[in-house]
Amino acid sequence: MTNQEVSKFSFKDSFIYGSPAIGAGYMYLLMAIYVMKFATDILLIAPAVVGLIFSISRVWDAINDPLVGYLSDKTKWSLGRRRSWLLISIVPISIFYLMVFFPPQYEDEKLLTLWFAIGILGFYTSMTIFVVPHLSLGAELSSDYHERSKIFGVRHFFYTVGSALSLISFYLFIAAEQNNRESLREIIFNHSIIAVIITSILILYSVYKLKERSDYSNRELKNPYRAYKDVWENPHARLLIIATFIEHVGSAAIAVLTLYVAQYIVGAAHWAPLFILCYLIPSAFSVPFWLPLSIKFGKVRLWIASMTLTGVSFGSMFLILFIDDVNTKIIYVLVAAFFAGLANGCGSTVGPSIQADVIDYDENLTGERKEGSYFAAWSFIYKASAGVMLLLTGFSLQLAGFLPNQEQTFEVKFVLATLYCLFPFACCLIGAYLLTKFKLNEEECRVIRESLDRKNLTN
Repeated sequence: MTNQEVSKFSFKDSFIYGSPAIGAGYMYLLMAIYVMKFATDILLIAPAVVGLIFSISRVWDAINDPLVGYLSDKTKWSLGRRRSWLLISIVPISIFYLMVFFPPQYEDEKLLTLWFAIGILGFYTSMTIFVVPHLSLGAELSSDYHERSKIFGVRHFFYTVGSALSLISFYLFIAAEQNNRESLREIIFNHSIIAVIITSILILYSVYKLKERSDYSNRELKNPYRAYKDVWENPHARLLIIATFIEHVGSAAIAVLTLYVAQYIVGAAHWAPLFILCYLIPSAFSVPFWLPLSIKFGKVRLWIASMTLTGVSFGSMFLILFIDDVNTKIIYVLVAAFFAGLANGCGSTVGPSIQADVIDYDENLTGERKEGSYFAAWSFIYKASAGVMLLLTGFSLQLAGFLPNQEQTFEVKFVLATLYCLFPFACCLIGAYLLTKFKLNEEECRVIRESLDRKNLTN
C-alpha cells in the first residue's frame, strides 16, 4: 500500500479495522467491573492478594507496553509490522482470558491463586500485543488529517459496543450469584467461550482484509531507549502524555467507583449497570456527531470542550450527596452520565487522531515511523492512571472508615462523592487547560504531510 492509497480510506475498511475492538471492549470492561468480585466471592482469594496481583500487573505494564511497541515498530515479517502481531495475539488472549474466568477447582488455595495470577498477567500482556499494534495500524491507514478521526471514531464505536455487551454478562453473572450459584461457573464459561471465539474471528478477518504500507516496514529504528527518548522529547507528545494522564486519572473513577456510588450513596446497587450503560450509549452513537464538528471547529478545540464537559458532568453529581429521594438521585446520575458519555465519544474519536498527527511530526524530524512506541506510551499512561485511581480509592476509603456491605457514615459518603465527582472535575479541567497549550494545528500538519510525501518520493 502506497502513501497515495492511504490518503483516503473507505468507510467499509474503517469497519473492518475497528470491529476487533468489540472483543477488547467486552473483555476489558468485564475485567474492570467484575473480576475483583469474582476472585474474592467465588474463588475465595483474599482481597489483599487480588489487589497485589493487579498491582504487579501494572508494574509489568511498564516493561511490557514499551517492549511490544518497540518490537512492533521493528517487525519486518511478510504479513506486516502490525497484522503479524494481531495474528499472534489471538491464541494467548483466548487462553489467558479462559484461565481467569474458568480456573480448575483446586482445593489448594495457593495453586488457585497462582493460576489466577498467571491468568491476569497473561491476559493483560496478550491484550497489549493486540491493542498497541492495532492502534498503531489505525494511525497508518490514512494520512488525511480528518479521516484519521473517522477511523478511530469507528474503532471507538465498536469498543464501546463491546463494553456495553459486557454489562449484559455482568448482570447475568450477578443474577446467577444470587439465584442459582451452582450454575454460575457454567454461565461464565459459556460467555467466555463465545467472547474468545467472536474476538478471534474478528481479528482474523481484519488481518485478512486489511493491508499495510510496505514503505513503513523498511525504517530502521534506534534502540528502545532512544525511541522512547524521542517520544518524550517530542514537545507535542510530552504535552499530550501529561494532559491525558491527568484527565484519565480522574475519568478512571467510572470503572472503579460506580458500583460503590450506586450502592452507598444512591442506595440502588442494581442500577449500577444502567448507569454505566447510560454513559456508554451516547459515547458510541455520538461519533458521527463529533466528526463534522471536528472539521468545523478543529480537533483540538473540540477535545478541550469535551474534556471540560466531562469534568462538569462528573462534578455536578456531587449534589446527589445532599439529595434524600432515591429516585431523584437515580435520574440525576443518569442525566449526568449521559452528558459525560457524550463528551467521552469526542475524546475517544479525536484523541488518537491527534496522536497520529504527533507521530507524523516525529517522522519529519527523525525519519522513523514509531507508531508502536508512541501508542505504547499512551497505553501505559491509560493503565497507570487507572492504577493511581485504585490506589487513591483504597487508601482514602480505608482512612475514612469504610465498612463493606453496611450503611456508611457521612464522612465515607463524602469521600466517595469527592473521588467520583470533584476529583474528576478538577482533573478534567486541568487536562483541558493543558490542551490549550497544544500548538500542532491543521495547517502545520498539512505542511508536515507535504514534506513527508516529498521525502518518500525521493527515497
